[in-house]
Amino acid sequence: MSVETELTTLLKTLCSRTFPDFAPLGTARPHVSYEAIGGRPLHWLDLTATDKRHTVMQVRVWADTRQAATELMRSIESAMRAATVFTAWPQEEHTSLYDAETSAYGSAQDFEIYSIR
Repeated sequence: MSVETELTTLLKTLCSRTFPDFAPLGTARPHVSYEAIGGRPLHWLDLTATDKRHTVMQVRVWADTRQAATELMRSIESAMRAATVFTAWPQEEHTSLYDAETSAYGSAQDFEIYSIR
């Protein structure tokens, strides 16, 4: 399984409306999206690829209230830390977001993830 498949499965246990990259316009809230934003290529001393992959994944939550967005993001952080199919931890605390066009409150957090290649 890919890290994206494993992450989707994990996030859908907390929010059934989970999408890679972005949620379709008009998706009910709360919803979650995630996007790979980088990572370090891992290799052995002979420069061949290892059996592990390092990915930095940004997870975003959108909800109707600041409290709902923050609570869902905190639940996601706890689930990511407890995951057994990959190893993950946050790079920093979450960032609060607000979208004036949709009156949606958001939260974004970047996670370091080590997974099977």
